[in-house]
Amino acid sequence: MTAFAPTTPLSRIPNFDPRQVPVLGVDSHLPAVVSSHFVPEAFRARFKTPPVWTPEVMVEKRFADRVPMQAAVLVPIVMRERPAVLLTERTAHLATHSGQIAFPGGKVDETDADARETALRETEEEVGLARELVQVLGTLPTYTTGTAFIITPVVALVQPGFSLSLNANEVADAFEVPLDFLMNPANHQRHAFEWEGVRREWFSIPYQDPDARVERYIWGATAGMLRNFYRFLSA
Repeated sequence: MTAFAPTTPLSRIPNFDPRQVPVLGVDSHLPAVVSSHFVPEAFRARFKTPPVWTPEVMVEKRFADRVPMQAAVLVPIVMRERPAVLLTERTAHLATHSGQIAFPGGKVDETDADARETALRETEEEVGLARELVQVLGTLPTYTTGTAFIITPVVALVQPGFSLSLNANEVADAFEVPLDFLMNPANHQRHAFEWEGVRREWFSIPYQDPDARVERYIWGATAGMLRNFYRFLSA
């Protein structure tokens, strides 16, 4: 796999590197999602009859002066013996969120019937994961980024045995992170940073990838949506 170097910028804010911002706290006091929730039947039942729950992170403080844009991402849960979430590393030259860890997905096209169609289409275009291999479970509440993207997360199950074909213009790498790691708040770090008089807060979920032997620094919108997914599964 191709891994980003430690100096790869993860934000276009001048002289700002989220990896260097101190950790304010870790939520080790919160329980991890139990493994019995990570089977197809449990996922389907939860989306069919959702629990009463409240998303923890929904809107970031805006820092880009642009017209809001609808988008959708796929949260692909690969049903291995130890289920994992398929994530991507965005290429460094992209105009927004360059170099960051993200779910596959993108802007809504006027020909897309709904957010699910957007997520499936964009995933196929970005990483070559055929929609026939994806079983959509449902959606989570929208998440609005500081760059004015209103994102609908579409959660889906993916059976292993697929092969990927990355769009080199958009995706530098694709990799998997165990779901039990992501759904354990002991791995969720809280940060805050003041820029131009505005205090911004976010989560990070750093993951030491044993295959690529690098740290996958998950932060910002991706970490926020994962945090909401944790709240949904643990409710």
